[in-house]
Amino acid sequence: MDTRFWIVGGEYEDTGFTRLKPDTGSLSGPFASYDDALAEWRQLATASRYDAHARYTIATETSRR
Repeated sequence: MDTRFWIVGGEYEDTGFTRLKPDTGSLSGPFASYDDALAEWRQLATASRYDAHARYTIATETSRR
């Protein structure tokens, strides 16, 4: 099995984080390792630290080959 990591998120309409604001979604990756994805996540989180409506998460994709 191959595992890849993605950073997904953006600016949400409220702090319930259920709906993204239009045209603010973000997708970064794929990353071959969790550590690489974590480094990118830290950059995005730091850049948006003053925006209470922004949230990013690391998503894992596992494929069977």
